[in-house]
Amino acid sequence: MIRLFLVPFIFCVSIFGYSQEDTLFCKQVSALKTTINTNHFNPKTLNDSTSKSIFKLFFKEMDADKDYFLKSDITVFSVDELKLDDYIIVENCNFINKYVSVLEQRIKLNIAKLEALKQKSLDYSGTITLQQTPQKFYTYYKDETALEKGIRKRISYRVITKLLDENETISDVKKNFATLENEAKQIVIENEICLLNEFLNKEGGINRFVKSAFLNAYVKVNDPNSTFFSSTEKVTYQNSLSKNQMSFGIITSKNDNGEIAIAHVIPGSAAFENGKFEEDDVIKSISNGKTVFTIHCVSNEDIALYLNKEAHKTLTFSIKKENGTLQDIKLTKSNIKVENNAIRAYLISDTTNYGYIKIPSFYTNYESPNGRGLTADIAKELYKLQKENIEGLILDLRFNGGGSMQEAIELSGMFIDRGPVAIIKSKAGENYTIKDRKRGSFYSKPIVILVNDYSASASEFFAAAMQDYNRAIIVGSTTYGKSSAQSIMPLNEDETLGFAKLTIETFFRVTGKSHQAVGIIPDIKLPSLYDNFETAEKNKSHALQNTSTSISLKHIPLPKLGIDVVNTKSNARITNDKSFKRVLDINKALYKFVYKKGIKHKLTLESISEEKKRRKATLDFIFNEDENTPPLFKIKNTISTTELLEYNTEDKEQNKAVLQTLAQDIYINEAQNILKDLITQINN
Repeated sequence: MIRLFLVPFIFCVSIFGYSQEDTLFCKQVSALKTTINTNHFNPKTLNDSTSKSIFKLFFKEMDADKDYFLKSDITVFSVDELKLDDYIIVENCNFINKYVSVLEQRIKLNIAKLEALKQKSLDYSGTITLQQTPQKFYTYYKDETALEKGIRKRISYRVITKLLDENETISDVKKNFATLENEAKQIVIENEICLLNEFLNKEGGINRFVKSAFLNAYVKVNDPNSTFFSSTEKVTYQNSLSKNQMSFGIITSKNDNGEIAIAHVIPGSAAFENGKFEEDDVIKSISNGKTVFTIHCVSNEDIALYLNKEAHKTLTFSIKKENGTLQDIKLTKSNIKVENNAIRAYLISDTTNYGYIKIPSFYTNYESPNGRGLTADIAKELYKLQKENIEGLILDLRFNGGGSMQEAIELSGMFIDRGPVAIIKSKAGENYTIKDRKRGSFYSKPIVILVNDYSASASEFFAAAMQDYNRAIIVGSTTYGKSSAQSIMPLNEDETLGFAKLTIETFFRVTGKSHQAVGIIPDIKLPSLYDNFETAEKNKSHALQNTSTSISLKHIPLPKLGIDVVNTKSNARITNDKSFKRVLDINKALYKFVYKKGIKHKLTLESISEEKKRRKATLDFIFNEDENTPPLFKIKNTISTTELLEYNTEDKEQNKAVLQTLAQDIYINEAQNILKDLITQINN
């Protein structure tokens, strides 16, 4: 097995700081116990079973890819497997120090092995075999010999990969292999050492990291959406949700290879509007026009500081896409505000007009006097659409991970007369029915809502209300299955002990049923790239179970839409559509790529080259899209938007690219076909 990943966020601290930190840690454990028991919706009882689960989560937090601890370490640590609950109850905090000590030793051992490897020859003869292995198959190294073998194998693979990436052909590498290999080896090893030293030099060090890992495990054993935050982590988390700042709109993080990757693109930001930035893109370098900032052994914090520099208003990002291609993308900061729309309405033109709105998240602005957020922006865009006499509307919630529940409540109210939209259950077991009290609806014509596997939380709340009221047809794939709400609370009054983001309540559909761990089942199912993937809430450790509740206020749904004929027509189109057939083929290839072991191949220049070609062919098949694909339907801006674009050349160009992408989207195309069939069915 070859391990290609390193665990990020590992820190180190002087042993002389332990005493003060131990006192802090004990206070945190005690405060966290009280906070969880007082506020969590369904706190786990501290017993041997819970202890065993915390133990497992603790190691996942510390060494997710099993790169550091040896099997002998796990044997030593196993004495705590059924004792962690006791430690928490009696506030015995001394147990944590052995984990800090051993992890620090193991990281330094890795550094020593890497340093020694600089002077040793690597074996490229083919006696060593490699196999791409999913994380679920990882095991701890048996001993130091096995660890060294694993490191040698990983370094050898990365050296060959680097040589193949930087030279056009194998023959170019072979011409001067000894020199090129030695140069590449030194760089690869230095990069890994640099990453490990970066961990050692972080604020708080391994001491703080291990203790935070335990606190996080203790929180997460209650449910996967709860977590522990230090003060810095809390600020970082809240800043990542903020839209009131000058920003490129890119949130970065370290990936498992130690590279700086895009973790999130903020809706409404410059990067979002540009359309070329995607999550998991790797940033190779950044240029300010005068100098190039090469991203090599750089912390994520350093990247954030560079991007936030006031002088850096326009930068060129060199991006490595997931299929291996490189792109240079020039980007200018913009002022991201909720008051400015993070959404834009479009017109799909056929014999009549239909509206289309992509909803990236249920954003809000708590600082705004009028709380302006998504619902206000939707109302503004719907007004534009209705001026152009649309006969139906498509709301796109694909990849919408949720956000403000209040926005989801208000948006639901825009499309129904009045009545209950959901039921909230508190920790005490009390039900509270959330109602739309405003008589009448903002828009009353037919609606199709697009969802997929990554539509979650608030987007599921909204989709469920629309489905239960027979207000819209839900189209796509089964959603994520998260039906809970979280709140961030300090562990003590002066906030010095950190924070806990805890699940404090769950919500139910107006029928009393829940989509927790089940998801919203679409009325019309479309093939998805992610069918059968283990990404839903139900696949997370310690996910809340699906339950139901009683109702006190019955909702009055509209007449059933009678979509049997609409569904039959959609299925017929899907069956005969080459693009959806390709989705099914890609799904099989992607599932195999992510969840199955790769074929075994030798650690030689030729063999790795062939394996790279196979992987690239697979990735190209999965991710490559033909930009020259003809449009599937006609889509354009509203008159109001067209007028605004005349005064913004940059936005006008970006908008042109967005329109092209939308017109090639097979899911939007099928959604508008379903919408047309629905309108025909209603009119008949």
